[in-house]
Amino acid sequence: MTSYSVESTARIHAPAAIAYGIIADYQNGHPHILPSKFFRNLTVEAGGIGAGTRIAFEMGALGTWRRVTAEISEPEPGRVIHEHVITDAIETHFVVDPVASGACDVTIRTALRSRGGIAGGIERLATTALLRRVYRAELTLLDTVARQRASR
Repeated sequence: MTSYSVESTARIHAPAAIAYGIIADYQNGHPHILPSKFFRNLTVEAGGIGAGTRIAFEMGALGTWRRVTAEISEPEPGRVIHEHVITDAIETHFVVDPVASGACDVTIRTALRSRGGIAGGIERLATTALLRRVYRAELTLLDTVARQRASR
């Protein structure tokens, strides 16, 4: 197996605390930033906000949907949210870094494993392209929701 990661970063035009709060709130925040083209049916099985939360959702790729379960932790509360997909070796981190003028940069980074060889190389290329599209859409939604919440 070969390990690799995919990440995307975007400027969010709202304070870091607001962006982090949206990401960490799997009941009333995070569902609003999931692009429906790639995610559906998010349910909270335990907790709901930050560390100790357990979620299940459907993830779609190439016309196929599969249900996964993830556990949430906060390695750096207020800055880093970690999602660990229980059934796979998939780890996703959301990192929120404040910047000047009340904005923040948010990075979504996922570590995965793939087969070796040519088939694994093709799998890595396809997965990387797909996840970058997913993350761009998710970060765009996060910016929209965070701006709305910041203006209240």
